[in-house]
Amino acid sequence: MKFSPIRRAAAAFVACAILTAQPALAETALRYAHVGSEGDIQYWFAAETAKRLPEATNGEVTVTVFPNSQLGGVQETIDGVRSGAVSMAHHEFASLAQIVPEIAVFNAPFVYRDGEHALLATDPRTSPVLQEFNEKLIANGNMRVIGRLFRGARQMTANMSVKSPADLAGKPFRGVPLQLWTSMVKGFGAVPTPVEVSELPTALMTGLVIGQENPLTMINANKLYEVQKYVMMTSHMQNVLPVFINEDVWQSLSADNQTQVLDALNVLAYETLATAQQAEKDLVAELGSKGMTFVTEDDGLQLDVFRKDVVAQVNQDFPAWAPYIERIAAIK
Repeated sequence: MKFSPIRRAAAAFVACAILTAQPALAETALRYAHVGSEGDIQYWFAAETAKRLPEATNGEVTVTVFPNSQLGGVQETIDGVRSGAVSMAHHEFASLAQIVPEIAVFNAPFVYRDGEHALLATDPRTSPVLQEFNEKLIANGNMRVIGRLFRGARQMTANMSVKSPADLAGKPFRGVPLQLWTSMVKGFGAVPTPVEVSELPTALMTGLVIGQENPLTMINANKLYEVQKYVMMTSHMQNVLPVFINEDVWQSLSADNQTQVLDALNVLAYETLATAQQAEKDLVAELGSKGMTFVTEDDGLQLDVFRKDVVAQVNQDFPAWAPYIERIAAIK
């Protein structure tokens, strides 16, 4: 049968319409929130995530980052990921303790041998301890940990030289507004005083708190050298932050995309480790030039006393952590 030119043109038009009506390759757009400010390694990590996930997934996963508490503080961030209003975020493991209490063990002072051990223990692909907690996060909070970043060892700062817990007795000291930090600051000998990170410089300047603790990268990025004079090199925490995602969002990704995201975030995690370790070396000199004085064991810092008192307080307040700490220690 032969078709007239008109009928052939009509058929071609219909075929074209059918082809153009086929659904395009789905793109998942993620909203990524965090409380870090520019200059902090966590700010860099999130920005790199926004660059690399589209590359790793051939454009099938895109990321828009909302840094510096743009979508709210810690509680708003957690609530947002639970509901799906925020696709993904990062913060301290202890911030997830409201969902699964024992997961804060990953923040426990002196729980890791070093930064490498911290990343191994928190790898969602291989760590049996982290995988067990992920099952609980999914069941209780509709979210899971898919990566982590390393911010460095946390150090103590104050407007006076501190060499033992006795020096902080009765003094207000900033703690992250989470139970673990309350316990740790008590172990420091001080009075725990919760302050959001965005309000920290003002709180230190006005004397609401006389000190705080954070990695040197954060101390520099937030210009705490303007309101604090001393850095006590306690290295009481190897600060590794979980990257967590809404479970419904995660399940909307293909299996290939999930693997690509996990692998890309793992590469980034080790880059933050290398960066943080080098940055700490560099920042000792830089912060010194900005007027900060570093206090070490050679200067009389009683690190063993801090360790003993902090561990004793944490063991008292979190007795259920003992088996997890043992399993974490066994990871190699």
